[in-house]
Amino acid sequence: MIDINESVMQFLLAFLVVGPLLGAAAALLPAPPGLKGKSPEQAVLRHGVTVTGAVLVAAVVLALGFDHDRPSTMQATTDISWIPALDVRIHLGTDGISLPLLVLTALLTFLCALHSYFKPPAGPSPRAFVALLLVLESGTLATFAVLDLVLFFLAFEMVLIPMYFLIARWGGEGRAGAAWKFILYTLLGSVVMLLGLLLIGIKAGTFDMVALATDNGRSLTTSVQVIAVLAIGIGLAVKTPMWPLHSWLPDAHTAAPTVGSVLLAGVLLKMGTYGFVRILLPVAPDGFRTFAPYLAAFAVVGIIYGSLACLALAKRGAKGDLKRLIAYSSVGHMGFVLLGIATMTPTGVNGALFANVAHGLITGLLFFLVGALKDRTGSTDLDTLAEETGAALYGRAPRLGGLLAFGAVASLGLPGLAGFWGEMLALFGAFDPAEGLSRPAFLTFMAIGAFGTLLTAAYLLVVVRRVCMGAVPQEAPKLTDVRGYEFAAWTPLVVLTVVAGLWPRALLGLTDPAVQQLLAGGTR
Repeated sequence: MIDINESVMQFLLAFLVVGPLLGAAAALLPAPPGLKGKSPEQAVLRHGVTVTGAVLVAAVVLALGFDHDRPSTMQATTDISWIPALDVRIHLGTDGISLPLLVLTALLTFLCALHSYFKPPAGPSPRAFVALLLVLESGTLATFAVLDLVLFFLAFEMVLIPMYFLIARWGGEGRAGAAWKFILYTLLGSVVMLLGLLLIGIKAGTFDMVALATDNGRSLTTSVQVIAVLAIGIGLAVKTPMWPLHSWLPDAHTAAPTVGSVLLAGVLLKMGTYGFVRILLPVAPDGFRTFAPYLAAFAVVGIIYGSLACLALAKRGAKGDLKRLIAYSSVGHMGFVLLGIATMTPTGVNGALFANVAHGLITGLLFFLVGALKDRTGSTDLDTLAEETGAALYGRAPRLGGLLAFGAVASLGLPGLAGFWGEMLALFGAFDPAEGLSRPAFLTFMAIGAFGTLLTAAYLLVVVRRVCMGAVPQEAPKLTDVRGYEFAAWTPLVVLTVVAGLWPRALLGLTDPAVQQLLAGGTR
């Protein structure tokens, strides 16, 4: 930790939200002649790297200046009246719950911009691509930084349009249908969520998330809380995505460009689970307790369903798409996050927050790797990779094969890597749920979730065996191993996956005090 003035911290957090928006506007302007480099397209892609790099530096400095002795206290706060008639305020702040997600978002967006600079996306204008990428980053960072329900909704919605166009304009086969499915599902869920947010704000007399969390639902009747949790929960569950509201996800991932898949899995899915923790748990605890067993039941169904879908895609002759398989794996992994939240215990919620960050790192890496595999072989079809092109990555591109195996074993929850702790803590939380929840029911959910970890290991090991192993065909063309820019983009994800696995206290030390206070009655 370094000692940074509070006003500087406020500026850094405000810059995280506003900086990418200014960068997006600048990306649409003509580049000065001296900055164009080889071409205007290269200049605007370099601009994207510069802006996202500056945002990442600001996020790291904010994390270094964060008072780690008081992670449950809102820091770097800005509170300005915006719409006095509705008491809507521009209220920003960060604590131990949101800070890791801010840094994760800034890191993944920078790595995506770096990847796009060296391998420009195939499609329309790079200017529009960079502008949309920066608007997406701004909306995501704002979601994790704002402390007003109305602002939260606006930030939550802000990411939909740029992601829609990234899929529809720069995606692959079936992109138009996938983009429409994405936007329709998420917009319909958001309309219901807005009604719930307005209900809470009107009944409680404030939209301030800190005041609402401190009140801990005392100013809301149980019936109001139940209605609000149902309405808001549907919108958040669509974005998470929770089974059975997940069906937009596999299509979106399969059609999206590589950077779109990385950001969708690594960042956007976290917005839904963050909303459960930041809004529903502290603001409407009685209403949440009513739905917690149902949320846990849907979560474990999602774990099993996602794993079985992946097993079906991985088997020989199924013509399974590797990107689609990883998308279905996200349904299972986010099921563990929802299970942890549903326990309403510090152990479970800490596990959910840890699994959130771990999933962002690991799945982001996996989508980068699958994108690289498609660039080299022209396909993400598992049967094609395993038989026709004879991928045999260990023999043809050992570093690429090794990284794919690393991502797979990290995703299946190998002890010592980041994927292990979140799922384990979520299961521990289900072993002893909060008071008022049925322990026999949650023990059943824990057993089903534990069985899901075995299925997860099964399909990921099948993928590694089919894609990485085998004899190299004599007629197989040369396969390029990991390039320099790929090494630069992927190394931070590998390192952080190992660090988080070996030293979980680095993350749990931030989240635990904040979660303890959140569940006890709000946040200061």
